[in-house]
Amino acid sequence: MQKTLIILVVIFFCFQQNAISATVEGGVTKSGAVSGNRVIDDKTKQPVSNASIIFPKLQYKTFTDADGAFHIGAEINGPTIMSVEKEGYRPYSLTINKDSAAKPLIVGIQKSNANDIQLETQMMHLGDNNYSKNSANSGDFKISAAGPFYTKTFLMAATALNRTNYIVIGSIIGIDTAMARAMGQNNVKNSFSSPPEVFFNGNKIAEIHLNGDGQKIKIPQNLIKPGEKNEITLKTGKNLMQSAYTDYDDIELMNLSVFSE
Repeated sequence: MQKTLIILVVIFFCFQQNAISATVEGGVTKSGAVSGNRVIDDKTKQPVSNASIIFPKLQYKTFTDADGAFHIGAEINGPTIMSVEKEGYRPYSLTINKDSAAKPLIVGIQKSNANDIQLETQMMHLGDNNYSKNSANSGDFKISAAGPFYTKTFLMAATALNRTNYIVIGSIIGIDTAMARAMGQNNVKNSFSSPPEVFFNGNKIAEIHLNGDGQKIKIPQNLIKPGEKNEITLKTGKNLMQSAYTDYDDIELMNLSVFSE
């Protein structure tokens, strides 16, 4: 029987009072002295110009200048997904809030390679549009649900088994599991949902119990069909306290990719 990986780690961007900036590199937050927000190459540390900085919830978009600098000209009151896109680089997203947005932020993005597969770069909403205002990050929801699941087929290279392959979810919000509630990620008092599930070629390979950024799920080698079409399916959870009808947990996610190492 194929083992299921349970994703228990969520990345919190916590900043100490004496930190004057934060550098985000592959999901790791570091402190450093800079004077403003910048996007840099994760490897060379050189500035990345003309990168798109997008806040889907706020319908706000800006670009980095020649020094990789950018200004957030929008008001951020609660947790908000920020996406960074640049041709030749892997799409990257993170969830920021009012406190983190007030401090200089350096985001390190990674060069893409020929084996990267970008499945979706737009925001996706799964569920049934029936959710509480106390749900995790429900204030961020801006689009209607496409249904309780997402499926996509894609071609993997004939050499795919020569590498370790991962499904990467840039950011995911709205999860109302018991664990998310215990971690203070939502204010739902009397119910909780089952976790979203990830399937690869019809086999369940992961459950996602917490909201967060950079969720990385290893694809079992024995499930990969090299040189052929493969299929990924994401299913949102269900309200476990509701028996009269099926109440799907509404979630949103951004930047779904398959990367290899």
